Amino acid sequence: MRPVSSWGRLSAAPHDVVELADRERIGDALAAHQPGVAYGMGRSYGDECLNPNGVLWNTAGLDRLISFDPATGRLVCEAGVVLRDIQRLMIPRGWSLPVVPGTQIVTVGGAIANDVHGKNHHGAGTFGDHVHTLRLVRTDGTVMGCGPDHQPDWFAATVGGLGLTGVIAQAELQLRPSPGPWLEAETVPYTGLDAFFRLSDEAPADWEHTVSWIDCTSGADVRGLFLRANPTALSPGRPWRSRARAMPVVPPISLVNGLTLRSLNRAYYALGTRHPGKRLVHYEPFLYPLDGIQHWNRLYGPKGFYQYQCVVPPGPGPQAVRDMLESIQRAGEGSVLAVLKTFGDRPPPGLLSFVAPGITLALDFQNRPGALRLFERLDAIVRQAGGRIYPAKDARMPREMFEAGYPRLGEFLPFRDPGISSAMSRRLMGS
Repeated sequence: MRPVSSWGRLSAAPHDVVELADRERIGDALAAHQPGVAYGMGRSYGDECLNPNGVLWNTAGLDRLISFDPATGRLVCEAGVVLRDIQRLMIPRGWSLPVVPGTQIVTVGGAIANDVHGKNHHGAGTFGDHVHTLRLVRTDGTVMGCGPDHQPDWFAATVGGLGLTGVIAQAELQLRPSPGPWLEAETVPYTGLDAFFRLSDEAPADWEHTVSWIDCTSGADVRGLFLRANPTALSPGRPWRSRARAMPVVPPISLVNGLTLRSLNRAYYALGTRHPGKRLVHYEPFLYPLDGIQHWNRLYGPKGFYQYQCVVPPGPGPQAVRDMLESIQRAGEGSVLAVLKTFGDRPPPGLLSFVAPGITLALDFQNRPGALRLFERLDAIVRQAGGRIYPAKDARMPREMFEAGYPRLGEFLPFRDPGISSAMSRRLMGS
């Protein structure tokens, strides 16, 4: 038994950690140690990857590339392979993952189980849209292959299925051609949500990647930075070097608090406006800005933090976002890296996939009672708008909100593996 946390660092309960390293013997390990749940890099924020006082199947040892076809871009790999390693290996060879989340320190299995999205959803959809097949191991020893064209019902349950249908052993991914590691990027400062929606409506025609940082302390008349970029074959003529920094220790109190929040947001805005116009940037700092600070989750101190990410439909969405930002400002809560983005109309492949047409808002919050009271107000706004919360970021969503936000839950439940249980599944599904 050893203490294990998720990225939010809200707890460090003991777990019986079972290392998986041989994909041909996963079934034996599951049969001998259950109920449990798969654990990759631990980058989900809440309790999805945790099973306090129970079993975790650590998939980090399933990190082998099995085959790659350079003519078609088909990659077969084990589920514990980290997205960063695929990108760094394949981009110099002219290929890249079509969809990546805001951190590249995520396993392939975790990306599938959460059907992650990126800054290019309007054109590329979600991670699951680019999975051809996957190999699933059940706790009764059953091994099955599934994909969009083979046992599609199992595929739809597993993509975005929170790791509850079995342990993903390997996957076949479709990579896409890449011109290189550089992006032609532009940062556009704006004021007001109307300006954000105008930029969002204009961007899909000309830009592959779009996202917006907002100053969460500025209320409904929000100011922000709209970031957009396209892959390019251009190069600045110099090699890129990672300048990753680290948060070396956990401070005794959260460094993001009521005294620092406004000044930190002002500083980030000022930093973002230093480079107006188009410029060449490496894909890593643009797509994964927080990966440049190792252990940045320690900034929130020993009590950890929550992330609240929701999506609200396009009709009531603008007013819902205004109401949420006003509530956050009144509460004096919030984060330095608050993200606002619109999703495209492409339906996701999973029964429990988070993405839906509309607007998504994501913020971090210091773990304190005021934040929990604020979440109740935000929940009410999201529910009234017909939206939902992202399970990969969640640690406290009420069960009734999960059921309302994911209307295909009833279709999903028959595919659950009875030998798999997590703190999240017990909280949201009862077992």
